[in-house]
Amino acid sequence: MDKKQLRKSMKFSLSIAVITFVLAAIFSVVSSSILSGVSSIIGLTIVLIIVFTGVFFDMLGIAATAADEVPFHAMAAERVSGSKQAILIVRNADRFASFCNDVIGDISGIISGTASAIVILQIANNFGYSEGSTFQLTINVILTSLVAALTVGGKALGKFLAINYSTKIIFFVGKIIAFSEEKFKIKILSK
Repeated sequence: MDKKQLRKSMKFSLSIAVITFVLAAIFSVVSSSILSGVSSIIGLTIVLIIVFTGVFFDMLGIAATAADEVPFHAMAAERVSGSKQAILIVRNADRFASFCNDVIGDISGIISGTASAIVILQIANNFGYSEGSTFQLTINVILTSLVAALTVGGKALGKFLAINYSTKIIFFVGKIIAFSEEKFKIKILSK
């Protein structure tokens, strides 16, 4: 690895760390404030949404690393919307996967744990149990185990789908990015 590549990698690593810090802070504050004012059922729903967001982005990151660029060149030659974006995703699979898996996926894992703790306290309080009671500990074990099982099981299924349907998944993401870039006149992906 030459010095130019090392500097580029270091710059990307630093920028992704800063982005992660900012996004984690925002998501943590938003999820905590939202969860403090809702019922435990809605809180559980929010926790599940956070878990499935992490699973979904993990799948996207894996698909980017598994996808082959060649099918998208034929589509780009025919000017198929999303094909150029798909090529950029595959060419920058390391960065795309780092963002999807590490930034969004890991933040989702951390936030789902924090959100679960808030919901557990709400459930215990709703039933009149104090913090540290056997009931709260039982709910804690059940909900934590459920979140862990859904996260790990979901990511395992996501990896299977990402590896076996990487072209379709990345093309779908490419189409969404192309639509967003056209609609909002912003550049999401760059070379």
